Amino acid sequence: MDRNELATKVYRGARGYLPDENTPIETDASKFIVAEAKKHSPEHPLYVVAIGAITNVASAILMDRETMVNNTVIVWLGGHAKDYPHTREFNMYQDIAAARIVFGCGVPFVQLPCRGVVSHLTTTGPELTYWIKGTSKLADYLYEHTVWEADKYAKGKVWNRCIWDVSAVAWLLNDNDRFMSSYPIPALIPQYDNTYSVDPRRHPMCYVYEIKRDAIFGDLFAKLRNMK
Repeated sequence: MDRNELATKVYRGARGYLPDENTPIETDASKFIVAEAKKHSPEHPLYVVAIGAITNVASAILMDRETMVNNTVIVWLGGHAKDYPHTREFNMYQDIAAARIVFGCGVPFVQLPCRGVVSHLTTTGPELTYWIKGTSKLADYLYEHTVWEADKYAKGKVWNRCIWDVSAVAWLLNDNDRFMSSYPIPALIPQYDNTYSVDPRRHPMCYVYEIKRDAIFGDLFAKLRNMK
């Protein structure tokens, strides 16, 4: 987008996954998260939106648990639905130690499960052509790369692609449940054998169980069309 003002706001994170449940990987990213959390309070928390492996956030918790638990809300696109047969999801299964820390530390936590929930957030080439192609520079960039990626494995075939990461940001805009529905459950326990355990005595977490696909894409497409 020919914009460079955020170049100094990017912080290098971990180069590997958390080695265990007690050892943080101290990086510029994890230190920044803690520093930002200290500027907030339980009444005005810092919302930490994570869309990949959760090591940097878990490291911040291990570095300063009290600050992170009291002053942040963590929103994570990770794991599968609680009734899915397994938890071998890309963001979770490689980083189970970190996931266990985030699920278990008591921080206000929102899970957007992948398979079974966010997997409904799909779009197609014809839909993108109709709604955003040719409407703005950013829209064309996203359109071209989405179609190019799909053509690598499904050229000449029917295809749809899930735009996973949009869901985590949509949660922040979810006034009156317009984009998704959720309810509180006892915090799940990710296990090393790629399953969840459940303990009804655990602290609560917010579990997203429904994605309102048309509402999210309607809002996204409208914003992309107006990008200049």
